[in-house]
Amino acid sequence: MSTTFTHRNLPRLLLQARESVMAHNRPWLREHGLSDQQWRVLRVLGEHGVVETGRVAREAYILGPSLTGVLARMERDGLVRRARDPADQRRTVVEATARGLKLVNKLSHAVESHYQWMEQTLGKAKLEQLYRLLDELIDSEQPGTGKRPRLADPESRRARAAA
Repeated sequence: MSTTFTHRNLPRLLLQARESVMAHNRPWLREHGLSDQQWRVLRVLGEHGVVETGRVAREAYILGPSLTGVLARMERDGLVRRARDPADQRRTVVEATARGLKLVNKLSHAVESHYQWMEQTLGKAKLEQLYRLLDELIDSEQPGTGKRPRLADPESRRARAAA
C-alpha cells in the first residue's frame, strides 16, 4: 500500500535549503576548526554578549546535554568562558572570549558576503519575502498560538472526522 501525499515534504525541503546554505559556510568554519554547532553558539554570543546557557541552547538550537559538551570543547579551545550567573548562582552564563569574538568578527564578513550574493542572486525583495515567510511559518507553528490544529487534540480529530 502506498500513501499519496498532496503536498511536498516541507521539512525535507527546509533541511535541504539549510544544507545548501551551509555548504557555502562550512569551508570557512572548518578552516577555523569550528563545527556548525560551535558557530551557532559563537553567533549567539556575538549578537548578545553574556548569555544564560538555557538561552544559548534555545537560540542555537542545541539540546542542553549536547550544549554542555560543545561549551566544554569551546572553553578548552579558548573561545568561551563560563561562570555562575551573579544574579542566580543556580544558573550558568557564557560569553565569548576575545579570541572567540575575533573569530566571530572574521567569519561574519564571510557569512555576510554570502548573504549579499544570495540577495544579488534572488533579489532583495525575494530574500526579504523568504525571511518574512519563514518568520510567519515559525510563528504559526508555535504551540499555544491557536493557529494550527493539534493532531493529538481530540477536538481537532473529531472535527476532521466529521468533515
